[in-house]
Amino acid sequence: MKNKKVTTNLIRGGFKRTNFSETSEPLFLTSGFVYETAEEAEKSFKEEKNRFMYSRFGNPTVDIFEKRMAKLEGAESCWATSSGMSALFTILMSTLKKGDRVVSGRALFGSCHYILTEILPKFGIEVKLVDGTSVKQWELALKKKTKIVFFETPSNPCLEIVDIEKVSRLAHKAGAKVVVDNVFATPILQKPLELNADIVMYSATKHLDGQGRVLGGAILGNKEFCKEIVKPFIRNTGPSISPFNAWVLLKGLETLDLRVEKQTKNTKEIFQFLEGNKHIKKIYYPFDKNSKQFELAKKQMIDGGTVISFELNSKKKDDKKVSFKFLNNLSLIDISNNLGDSKTLITHPYTTTHHRLSESDKKKLKITKNLIRLSVGLEEVSDIINDIDLALKKTFKNDK
Repeated sequence: MKNKKVTTNLIRGGFKRTNFSETSEPLFLTSGFVYETAEEAEKSFKEEKNRFMYSRFGNPTVDIFEKRMAKLEGAESCWATSSGMSALFTILMSTLKKGDRVVSGRALFGSCHYILTEILPKFGIEVKLVDGTSVKQWELALKKKTKIVFFETPSNPCLEIVDIEKVSRLAHKAGAKVVVDNVFATPILQKPLELNADIVMYSATKHLDGQGRVLGGAILGNKEFCKEIVKPFIRNTGPSISPFNAWVLLKGLETLDLRVEKQTKNTKEIFQFLEGNKHIKKIYYPFDKNSKQFELAKKQMIDGGTVISFELNSKKKDDKKVSFKFLNNLSLIDISNNLGDSKTLITHPYTTTHHRLSESDKKKLKITKNLIRLSVGLEEVSDIINDIDLALKKTFKNDK
């Protein structure tokens, strides 16, 4: 069958049974592979014979995951990595050299920010950060020749939306490849390659697994980029995913669309509850109809996603103290810096995921001491809302 639907590819994409006719994808827990002859080994290392040689180079289980991800994303090729951060680092360090230039959206996960602002400059690479929501800032920054353009959309943690098509057009004129971190949207809700991005990356640890079990990452792009740029870097530096983690991620992919659909539905109901709550000062969500970015979000995304951030209305009190009190008053929702899990998770970005940022950078990104990020899970939504409601009432019980 050709042109199979997304839900079918999530379950069957890339799967070829072995001679044992197994139902589930086989798990090849092996570091290496043997050769019938010395001549076969020589041909394999010369790439005159296409076969598995060493699990750092490639593994049958990992290969299924990569093929399935490529089908899901609509990409020509995929390379799996040990984590989302290793995916980003691989993309950057396999592509860039001294004297190259990177332009990035400023709204980044803390570790992404660290790589761009602390590590890349040590290698003589220029990095320019811009307000990702401002097309004018992209235009100004991309008047100079650039090698890589990178951004998250929606961003972590305030869910800013970057216009993928417009920025890609500007980037290509500057000679740059466009890399999009699509973690928050997932491949179910957004397809950056269809909007003229060149490379998509994921922390597979998040929604792709979705059950908080393993780490993983994925790099998706055209065959030339993956074969000529990414492949030699991964083979020789080793940010490879383990076969076991790849197998677990394959199991996660089978229910990805079902989970994201249900989690997004739950998130919308939670948004409606928060919208009318006097203890909530501001809400960040891509499909907020009152947001200036709603139309752009609706253009790029099928739905709003599973993450919502909000500011507590702490009324000039100690914002951090109030935030911590709220988090500690929750009984169902877990405090965790992870997201995309089947369990609802919550964190305080100011002191966790983005704590390394300077006060100035935090202010620019709206990461305040009263900002909370909520990753909505699969529990009964009324239970999630009740937990938030009770925690808010306990936190603000003495307020008039």
